[in-house]
Amino acid sequence: MATEHNHHDQVGHVVPLPILGGVIAALMVLTWATVFVTNFDLGSLNIFIALGIAVVKGALVVLFFMHLRWDAPINGIVLISALLLVFLFVGFALMDSAAYAPDQIPGYAPLINP
Repeated sequence: MATEHNHHDQVGHVVPLPILGGVIAALMVLTWATVFVTNFDLGSLNIFIALGIAVVKGALVVLFFMHLRWDAPINGIVLISALLLVFLFVGFALMDSAAYAPDQIPGYAPLINP
């Protein structure tokens, strides 16, 4: 009897530590940038800057820590299409919010005296 073993261990993609360290450093710098930007009043541009930094941080996490960069391209397509559908559905839900809740967010903030 032959005692051959056709056993192959499945090892996932191993990311080198310098790459992971660089991604962590980039996430820390972007977190610092998010906090730093809050010190400036740029009007309506504040939300776009904060969302832009958040998108970059999310992309770094998805690409490197979730290994999507080295995965099959179909997984990236599924992720992007799912995110687009979420944005679409939330956008449709928010389009009508002025009709059923016009004073939900007033255009002023009350003055608070300590």
